[in-house]
Amino acid sequence: MPIRIYKPTSAGRRNASVNMHSEVTKKSPEKSLLRPLPKKGGRNHSGKITVRGVGGGAKRMLRSIDFRRADRDGIEGKVIGIEYDPNRSCHIALIEYTDGVKRYIPSPKGLTDGDTVIGSCTGPVEPKAGNCMRLRNIPTGLDVHCIELVAGGGAKLCRSAGMSARLTNKEGGYATLVLPSGEQRRVPIDCRATIGQVGNADHQNRMLGKAGLSRHLGIRPITRGVAKSHNAHPLGGGSGRSKGGRPPVGPTGVLSKGGATRNRKKHSEDLIIRRRMTKRHGQLR
Repeated sequence: MPIRIYKPTSAGRRNASVNMHSEVTKKSPEKSLLRPLPKKGGRNHSGKITVRGVGGGAKRMLRSIDFRRADRDGIEGKVIGIEYDPNRSCHIALIEYTDGVKRYIPSPKGLTDGDTVIGSCTGPVEPKAGNCMRLRNIPTGLDVHCIELVAGGGAKLCRSAGMSARLTNKEGGYATLVLPSGEQRRVPIDCRATIGQVGNADHQNRMLGKAGLSRHLGIRPITRGVAKSHNAHPLGGGSGRSKGGRPPVGPTGVLSKGGATRNRKKHSEDLIIRRRMTKRHGQLR
């Protein structure tokens, strides 16, 4: 059972659940692929806070993930083990290629120890989970993840736990993808993608249950805007508790729920066929 719910022996345990990580087969990471991950506390190079509510948390080491797989074309790799990665929601698979090189990749659903994966940019390979190739060589109707937006730029789409996009059509120099958000967009047909769905789909079903686990993840408490003074937040101030009819915003006045965040002047704007559906009023963004 991937998600385990214990008896409510305490207030914190009552609403908590635990991900058992049943897909993980290797407990210790590969030391050659580790590097330090310094904490920044949500601050930029000037020391100013640019991301609120970030700080503390357990110490981590960064696992170097191969999101390009360009220099491994035509070289077969064997899965040594599936590992837990504290820096991302999905599990990672340690691959050892026939020439002795070891790399980490996001672990697809169904990938286990002893399986082989291969990548190719020149022609099609067997369309099984973990194999990487250009979209032009992938049969339509398959689920893909770790999708590039620019050929050779590395995977940018569908990298988190349980994510995948459906390849529906190929026409001209573009392939049409249906993303998990419902957005339909075109991607250059020479971009790479990996077959299958990202594993650890039960990650979204876990409930932390208590504030202490959020602190371990580096998430600090945030004061509500209506509880602040008028000079500290747009929703603050007043003799009583009131938002003044204004929608939820951050300290700088940017909409925090349901607001459009995409820059409509980006060159990739023309590649979007159908926008994602938002929860607020069922509007298309």
